[in-house]
Amino acid sequence: MTTKIPNLINGEFSQSKSTTFLDVLNPSTQEVLAQVPLTTLDEMNQAVESAKQAFKLWSEVPVSDRARLMLRYQELLKKHQDEIATILAKENGKTFADAQGDVWRGIEVVEHATGIATLSMGETVENVARSIDCHSIQQPIGVCGGITPFNFPAMIPLWMFPMAIACGNSFILKPSEQDPMTPMRLAELFMEAGAPKGLLNVIHGTKDQVNFILDNPDIKTVSFVGSVPVARHVYERGSKNLKRVQAFAGAKNHMIVMPDANKDQVVANITGASCGAAGQRCMAISVAVLVGDAQKWVPEIEASIKTIKVGNWDDESAGLGPLVSPEAKQRVERLIGEGVDAGAKLLLDGRNHTVKGFEKGNFVGPTLFDKVTEEMSIYKEEIFGPVLCLVHADSLDEAIALINRNPYGNGTSIFTQNGYAARHFQHNIEVGQVGVNIPIPVPLPFFSFTGWRASFYGDQHAYGKQAVRFYTRTKTITTRWFAEEDKAFSPNMTIQLK
Repeated sequence: MTTKIPNLINGEFSQSKSTTFLDVLNPSTQEVLAQVPLTTLDEMNQAVESAKQAFKLWSEVPVSDRARLMLRYQELLKKHQDEIATILAKENGKTFADAQGDVWRGIEVVEHATGIATLSMGETVENVARSIDCHSIQQPIGVCGGITPFNFPAMIPLWMFPMAIACGNSFILKPSEQDPMTPMRLAELFMEAGAPKGLLNVIHGTKDQVNFILDNPDIKTVSFVGSVPVARHVYERGSKNLKRVQAFAGAKNHMIVMPDANKDQVVANITGASCGAAGQRCMAISVAVLVGDAQKWVPEIEASIKTIKVGNWDDESAGLGPLVSPEAKQRVERLIGEGVDAGAKLLLDGRNHTVKGFEKGNFVGPTLFDKVTEEMSIYKEEIFGPVLCLVHADSLDEAIALINRNPYGNGTSIFTQNGYAARHFQHNIEVGQVGVNIPIPVPLPFFSFTGWRASFYGDQHAYGKQAVRFYTRTKTITTRWFAEEDKAFSPNMTIQLK
């Protein structure tokens, strides 16, 4: 009998009364691993009511106790890291090593949340006027919502609910319907850590469930990660309903390769950054801009990418696994075909790739294009597969201008041994996350994930201090205490110089 994924509502893992369930498929075999419900409207309303009641109590819990919950939770996550990674790899398709990294990057955010007392401190100024003091405090905002994607089913939920809850809020999570088993295991461990009932609720579904979170007036914030069209919908609909929204969207990340860079380091880094996780990550390097004599390194790049082995999640020698779904595979292969038709030079073709014993898998092999130009769809669209496009430029400024013309602004990097070139690049590039000799510059949790332009809709970003500002409201208090002999001040606005 196929396992049915439960909801988590008011501290109980319960089977949905929905009559509609979706299959959760193994990307390597198309085997049905479980079924996930389209949570009913009544159940979603129960989740919101549960979260509202939990917030009333949790918002009064001392900050040190909130931090201790996160300490217990991160300990459990570390203890069960390999177990979570196995679940993740089976339903998502990532190699086991990549899945372990997915879990670990989420654990790092939970560790960051243990420092919530310091992170949420306000500000104080004495004598803003004569005998008047002013200070600010950060207070929780209420019920928060999160909508997470398939590509990081451990890391991205852990970006969201631990920080929100550490700030004193309650949370409703709607994970991806394509790999919901990983987030559910995260939720089980959170309850095991001692979370009060209703503090974290998990509902499942697709468009209707997303719109419920965007429309429900009791949900005060929405965090989202996904494609550009959906991110824009989430931002516009949520903002229209007067919610705080952070919507992380697509990307087209470029890596500039200067001719003075270390060739071996460039080749090794570009290989992993373009094909790791089968290219299904918003910080993947999908375009390499070869400047000047670096254009001579194409054969070495091709030879390196060609060595990447494609395999099932438990093949320790595999560098990448399948794409998440047959539809994802079809889309990537369509775009590869469009690149060929547009005149790009196809050096490695990953279409029609099969893995022995897993012939039904959604596999696409490492793919490499040279002589790609801006008007081609393989350059303009986020392919979300193991496809690297090589673009040529005559100078650093030409490469910077190319990147700044691109609508996306998630991440970018430069490989060079010239300090001036690196400084010029990081100062002039219009991208939110920049790496110097680092291909995927994802910041650690004590900073924030700061994509720009069409890669992000909203204001405050995920994790770090910006997350605390997103999940709290600032209250400013101005105070004056009278001595018995003090006289009343004038009702007029005056400037006291003495």
